[in-house]
Amino acid sequence: MGTREYNRFVDPDKMEAMIPDLGPKNIINVDFQEIKQLARQGYWAKSHSLRGKVYQRLIEEIPCRTVTPDASVYSDIVGKIVGKRSTASLPLPEFVENSLAPTYCLNPQGEEAVQKILLCIANQFPDISYCPTLPAIVALLLHYSIDEAECFEKTCHILACNDPNKRFIDQSFLAFETSCMTFGDLATKYCQAAHRLLVEASEDVFQVYSDWLRWLFGDLPLSYFARVFDVFLVEGYKVLYRVALSILKFFYKSRVGKTTESENVKQDIRKFVRDIHQTVSPEKLLDKAFSIRLFSRKEIYLLQMANEAVLKQKGITVKHKRMFVHLAVDPGNFKSEIVTVKEMRDIWSWIPERFALCQPLLIFSTTQHGYSLTRLYYHCDGHEPTLLLLKTTEKEVCGAYLSTDWKDRNKFGGKLSFFGTGECFVFRLKPRVQRYVWVVIKHPEPVKDSATVLQPTTSGSSSQMEDLQNPDHPSSRLSPFLAARHFHLPSKTESMFMAGNNDCIIIGGGGGQALYIDEDLNRGHTGHCDTFNNEPLCSENFHISSLEVWGFWDADIQD
Repeated sequence: MGTREYNRFVDPDKMEAMIPDLGPKNIINVDFQEIKQLARQGYWAKSHSLRGKVYQRLIEEIPCRTVTPDASVYSDIVGKIVGKRSTASLPLPEFVENSLAPTYCLNPQGEEAVQKILLCIANQFPDISYCPTLPAIVALLLHYSIDEAECFEKTCHILACNDPNKRFIDQSFLAFETSCMTFGDLATKYCQAAHRLLVEASEDVFQVYSDWLRWLFGDLPLSYFARVFDVFLVEGYKVLYRVALSILKFFYKSRVGKTTESENVKQDIRKFVRDIHQTVSPEKLLDKAFSIRLFSRKEIYLLQMANEAVLKQKGITVKHKRMFVHLAVDPGNFKSEIVTVKEMRDIWSWIPERFALCQPLLIFSTTQHGYSLTRLYYHCDGHEPTLLLLKTTEKEVCGAYLSTDWKDRNKFGGKLSFFGTGECFVFRLKPRVQRYVWVVIKHPEPVKDSATVLQPTTSGSSSQMEDLQNPDHPSSRLSPFLAARHFHLPSKTESMFMAGNNDCIIIGGGGGQALYIDEDLNRGHTGHCDTFNNEPLCSENFHISSLEVWGFWDADIQD
């Protein structure tokens, strides 16, 4: 290896092949932007010794709680906790959910050290209730620590981070599941082709996305994970979303056009990640990750808060251990005149994750309530969001996900005016499946004005947090992640989501309408509109055979 300090726990034969110590030996840049660029470029990726020095510096600069366990604490407690017993006889802490620590070219001494460090962390951080990513972090940091105590200290420093703008490690099931939901939301918007493939290949796409952190912390080979960790230490959690989305895009590319079917796409992705060196280099993986145009850190924060608020409504707290949260559409209780259970599950995979936790609830149908727009409003007012489905007399099926309560139309005194948010989308199911999302999603330009975008705060009980969980606050009803007020819009037509009065309802506008339905729920037309940049959803002028509106029912939070 050529570096005495950082080779105690490493199998040198394996390590030499993985990360040869061929790179620069020093780094003189201190400016954050320069460090950020060097991390993305992999400046220290080929120098084991330099990476160790950089990790030491970056971790020391992480702001954390005043009292944080250090190397001396480890020396004091490790004997008491582990004693003379073999680590093979000691169970891993419950919070890692029996996750196998990746070996990452460690020798037997290093593998044993990972277990000992995890047990000591559990002793010093009793509030950690769920943290399956921790074994991978400890195993990697052992490469760049002179002994177990130093690795323990580095890990504790990361765990004790108290900078709200640079979150690192989820330490509860609530935080972990919030991250999974947020990744699911991002995947449906930024990896639409891959998402469609996963929906077709799996019964529950949400469970596929629940593995996203495992792809990074465990399945990625060492040389890839270390590159990701380089940038992660500099830029924080958003890097993980980017890399996981990049993995999803490359997985789709490896599968598209192939006729091979698999019974377990969840395992297929994990295998793809483990063998990723056969498909893409670390450089290309990161290049793809940073070429994805995501929303700002603030927007991701707001989406996480919205998802967390819903999980809290379901009674999930920071003390909960791993549990099943997502609910698929229950075939025993589902009945529609328009779509099958499988088709409704496909639609369910498109909606924001916080509402996908609910079961579909039929609140209006022309079969039960007749062909009247007035009756539709009567039954739908008070429900938010809603899902509109219609079948034409030509057997075509299309619809729309509508983020906002239809009663908001009353704010305009009977005048036909648009409202809603960019979470609205339109789709068709027959003759072929296609979804059209808000055009701004593809080219977002977030507003920089801090007065219009909520800022992260240091306190979990802040007024902003309370607002997000207040059912009367707009941010708790509609995801501010896709609120038009957060974006610079080239024209007003791009925020024409939904409109209604006593004469008609309209979904999408600007240069045309995605859906227009008359007051008798009998006739309609569809065409291209600027809001969704969609093709006609069915025959341009159509007659309605049946129409349904579905709400979202959560048994866990009913009175």
